[in-house]
Amino acid sequence: MEHFHEECGVFGIFSKHRKDVASLSYYALYSLQHRGQESAGIVVNDDGLLTCYKDKGLVSEVFTNEHLHAMPQGHIAIGHVRYGTTGLDAKKNAQPICINHMNGNLALAHNGNLVNSYELRKELESTGSIFYTTSDTESIVYTIVHERLTSKSIEEAVYKAVQKLEGAFSLVISSPSKLIAVRDPHGFRPLCMGQRDDGDIVFASETCALDAVGAKFVRDILPGEIVTVSNSGIHSNKSLCETCPKSLCAFEYIYFARSDSNIDGYNVHMARLKCGEFLAQNDNVEADLVIGVPDSGLDAALGYANASKIPYTHGFVKNKYIGRTFISPTTSQRDTALNIKLNPIHDVINGKRIILVDDSIVRGSTCRKIIRALRQAGAKEIHMRISSPPFIGACYYGTDIDSPDNLIANQHTIEEIAKIIEVDSLAYLTVDQLKQIVPHGHELCTACFDLKYPTKVHTHSSKSKFENKIKQ
Repeated sequence: MEHFHEECGVFGIFSKHRKDVASLSYYALYSLQHRGQESAGIVVNDDGLLTCYKDKGLVSEVFTNEHLHAMPQGHIAIGHVRYGTTGLDAKKNAQPICINHMNGNLALAHNGNLVNSYELRKELESTGSIFYTTSDTESIVYTIVHERLTSKSIEEAVYKAVQKLEGAFSLVISSPSKLIAVRDPHGFRPLCMGQRDDGDIVFASETCALDAVGAKFVRDILPGEIVTVSNSGIHSNKSLCETCPKSLCAFEYIYFARSDSNIDGYNVHMARLKCGEFLAQNDNVEADLVIGVPDSGLDAALGYANASKIPYTHGFVKNKYIGRTFISPTTSQRDTALNIKLNPIHDVINGKRIILVDDSIVRGSTCRKIIRALRQAGAKEIHMRISSPPFIGACYYGTDIDSPDNLIANQHTIEEIAKIIEVDSLAYLTVDQLKQIVPHGHELCTACFDLKYPTKVHTHSSKSKFENKIKQ
């Protein structure tokens, strides 16, 4: 689809007993597949010996039975699924990243995006670091290794390194004997901890991955917290907590996360229902049906229907056997894939006045194609409702848009957008409403809607995936 995309998902597991941690990581990554489809990787730590396998593709494509059986048993494993923002789409940028240094081995997986990666990289290269990838994650690895050379422990090195990083970073790190989880002080990206019945400790980007490996949710990692798991137990360093305002990415609730996940103690599905309910407030458009664009618009559409008392129904059949269309690299390929992926149900649509709900409009091109498909199916009127505010600003914290020139809402008014996408009316959620979809105390980053960035914005960036600017 035309959505912008989040960078990745991470997973880590620590077991006191040597076991098949690779297979558990595989199931966890499978449940996090929605967070990234470009590449996948797993590192198994067997008493300090790291075995890594990663490649481009979906989890099921990268890890065949043969690959999993070839992975050793171990005490620690970390895994990663990637949708690249900083760095090219290439096998060499797949994660986790492994490195050998004089004090041992290190493996790291990263969710997010640094805003000072350029400055870090220049500094590291000036001191002799040689970079193999174009990803900002490698800067994190080298920063930790650099600090490890003068630190008493890996925990101390990570603590020192984190203070040099700016931006979004949820990390899982494997040293020879420890598993470490880190969440940046703003808490841009989610990270949670769980425990299996056999005592294994796991960390994951979303709670749905805990469910996939039979782990019970323990708690969310706090913004700024560093948690270390070893044979001696679990240690938490909260020295960096509450050093800056919390800024969880609002799109975790709107679009990125899976509906069955809980983030910072609140369910994603419930947040999306509230988005739809807010959209229905004071909306006096008369309509026959409410439908959502699969899958991201379905929860908000249900919330709209519940609040408006207009019947909710499925208006599209989605082909579950085709990958997300944004994987296709060209516009023509995306258009063809969209025709295969979504097909309107003509007997439902014909002659009806439709409320169509989706989570966002980025460029408008794919949205317009969906509208035209509904018109061809006989829709009498189409009133589009978006469960987020107009997307006007670049994101520097882990999504793939670094230029506002690519955003239709940055170039046109709401009335103009309605004409461009060919709907009878168009309305968005407001920023104030968005801040109310989660309980008080869940501060959200809304910079892409109001340009109020939680951190200093650096000028060096090269992560936009868009090919063309908006054309009316």
